[in-house]
Amino acid sequence: PTGVFLFNVKHNNLKLKPAVFSKDSCYLPPLRYPATCTFKRRLEFERHQYIIHGGKTPNNELSDKMYVMSVVCKNNKKVTFRCTEKDLVGDVPEARYGHSIDVVYSRGKSMGVVFGGRSYIPSAQRTTEKWNTVADCLPHVFLVDFEFGCSTSYILPELQDGLSFHVSIARNDTIYILGGHSLANNIRPANLYRIRVDLPLGSPAVNCTVLPGGISVSSAILTQTNNDEFVIVGGYQLENQKRMVCNIVSFEDNRIEIQEKETPDWTPDIKHSKIWLG
Repeated sequence: PTGVFLFNVKHNNLKLKPAVFSKDSCYLPPLRYPATCTFKRRLEFERHQYIIHGGKTPNNELSDKMYVMSVVCKNNKKVTFRCTEKDLVGDVPEARYGHSIDVVYSRGKSMGVVFGGRSYIPSAQRTTEKWNTVADCLPHVFLVDFEFGCSTSYILPELQDGLSFHVSIARNDTIYILGGHSLANNIRPANLYRIRVDLPLGSPAVNCTVLPGGISVSSAILTQTNNDEFVIVGGYQLENQKRMVCNIVSFEDNRIEIQEKETPDWTPDIKHSKIWLG
């Protein structure tokens, strides 16, 4: 019912089972298109946490909630999670879906970064005919302090258009934004942005650089294969054109390189399916 499942791969067989939550967990509604990330704690012995933000509910309502999930018990038979709702103050990101949330680490501190997505048009503009009309969220970058729940928005001149269903990769104090779909222009520009976050003792510093060599893709799956390499699979390059190629994204020092990878021999159901997204 929550939409949270455990995947277990053994001897090339995939087993799927619903997650179990502790009795002191809050209610986690089933969500479509939430943004998720892993939050690694400062100390090695502290458990990782999983941050879930936004998304669509089964009633087609958009959520602005932020949930924190962590493993409280693990044995051979089941894994038990605890889920808590995190209240935000300050510049709280509006309810949205198709966005991204990542964690950056700088000077021994950490911060969540929310970017992009879609939201319903303002209530004053909603009519019966346009009740479920969505629009690009403003291209603001939100920094979220997971410890205190403070959220601050930043306007960066390099980010002119709202984007959704883009690919985001976080490395240390930097986030790379690739591709995405702009509803306003109905295009999938070959974007590649580098957003760097510095966390000194005072106010954070956020800057953005437009890099060459981006790719045109939306709704793709991103998988990390090692510390310096990621794979992008699937997605769309046009409204009705699936993207059947794969890309390797590799990092060396402060350079990012994106190359096409030899594609697998896709099965007929993937080749002919109308839906191909993460």
